[in-house]
Amino acid sequence: MVQVAPRPQAGDTVTSAGGTAGGGTGKTRDKGLSGNSVGLLGSAVIGVSTVAPVYCLTSTLGPTVGEVGLQMPAVFLAGFLPMLLVAFAYRELNRAVPDCGTSFTWSVKAFGPRIGWMCGWGLVIATIIVLSNLAGVATSFFWLLLGELTGSDAIANLDGDKAAHVLTCLAFIALATAVSYRGMTATKGVQYALVGLQLAVLAAFVAMALTQAGSDGLPGSLHFSLTWLNPFAVQSFSAFTAGLSLSIFMFWGWDACLTVNEETAGSDRTPGRAALLAMVVLIGSYLLTAVAAQMFSGVGTKGHGLGNPDTADNVFAALATPVMGPALGVLLFVAVLASAAASLQTTFIPVARTVLAMSAYEALPPSFARVHPRFRSPGRATIAAGVATGVFYAGMTFLSQNVLIDTIYALGLMICFYYAITAFACAWYFRRQLRDSARDLLFKGVFPVFGGVLLTAVFTKTLIDMWNPAYGSGSSVFGVGSVFVIGVGLLLTGFVIMLVMQRRSPAFFRGEILTRSTPALVVEE
Repeated sequence: MVQVAPRPQAGDTVTSAGGTAGGGTGKTRDKGLSGNSVGLLGSAVIGVSTVAPVYCLTSTLGPTVGEVGLQMPAVFLAGFLPMLLVAFAYRELNRAVPDCGTSFTWSVKAFGPRIGWMCGWGLVIATIIVLSNLAGVATSFFWLLLGELTGSDAIANLDGDKAAHVLTCLAFIALATAVSYRGMTATKGVQYALVGLQLAVLAAFVAMALTQAGSDGLPGSLHFSLTWLNPFAVQSFSAFTAGLSLSIFMFWGWDACLTVNEETAGSDRTPGRAALLAMVVLIGSYLLTAVAAQMFSGVGTKGHGLGNPDTADNVFAALATPVMGPALGVLLFVAVLASAAASLQTTFIPVARTVLAMSAYEALPPSFARVHPRFRSPGRATIAAGVATGVFYAGMTFLSQNVLIDTIYALGLMICFYYAITAFACAWYFRRQLRDSARDLLFKGVFPVFGGVLLTAVFTKTLIDMWNPAYGSGSSVFGVGSVFVIGVGLLLTGFVIMLVMQRRSPAFFRGEILTRSTPALVVEE
């Protein structure tokens, strides 16, 4: 049975474990998850795996070039800056409140239940979008890989059959759900192999692309130029923000390290260090691959050019054989499949644990707070995430033929939304400590606020631009861009659900469950 610690009564002063009332610090209590099951390396691997660098590259290299051209490496660097600043905010908040609810818990403590609830919703729905896209990419490369191995175009073309594609996609989602359901031990064992494989193949791709770049047989090939790293060379601010939104998407997921903080050895410090380590690995991989691919293919709209709209949603499928040859090219297909499959499995971690925390604090129905007695994982929340992902992807596939690109663009809006709230929550939560030292001022105040401002600017400009049907894939719903409909529609859906939960769980929304000084609630089987 689920046990929830008694809620404080209105007016009570409650001290967090290890902290003082109103002091803003203190460790959270056990929710029934498996403690000390992840170390620094394992946590960093989970962060990298959730981001899925090879999957992100194959699905966003083309759209980013389509927006900013040769300035793609510069935009990747620009997207890294706010992510790094937000990572500092996550690190500081995790040191004070290592709770698996992360953004939800911290923003509730800083800004109150309603803003916190919407912040949690932003994380949950962004994760559902990512899971659906990951499953779609895994399905595509599964059939392409089978086609390559068998030499059968008929098998490869099964990916274009909607029924076969959706059924295969649902099978991948079910498999990933089952692995995640079995807890962190099963998750960690799978991830070391899959992350190692994709990074090794990506390194081989970069080396071979750089070696061949500039040869006579590659008419679109380019020589490297430092101007590629100049973000001010982008032709327009709209193009820059569109590219930046895609770039931000490419870094999304590193915070999965933090959602396993209650299961990590050294929960107050290890997850933050792992997040920064994962960010360094990601920016290095992205810059090297962007430069190598651009030197090899150029940014043209024909053939292997990165600006070719026919290959925009799956660049590595077009470049695998030209760069690595028919024999080794298969490895790139395997790497993308491994990347998508690995991330599909680890991406269940943040959504399940956020839902677990929201349920534990009575912001969602209590059934989601159940932890499996053997695997010590949030079983019901994991299954619910799997079902939601399958329904979302199947529905969007039949609704929009450009669902992959449009949901990626919409995802950038969700990411900016909840990351910005978390960044501002850090500065507000620690506002009384900002004068204690220069370090506190920078890492708890200046850096998070700067990161939050940058993300808010991208959110606002993206919201304006995506109204135009030309934004994203070019599809529309009643004359309004489908990216706008997807992004804003999902946020409004969350607002409606919040109003429903406000009637069902008034205590949480009155601020009686979780406040700045309230310790976490105990959830055990």
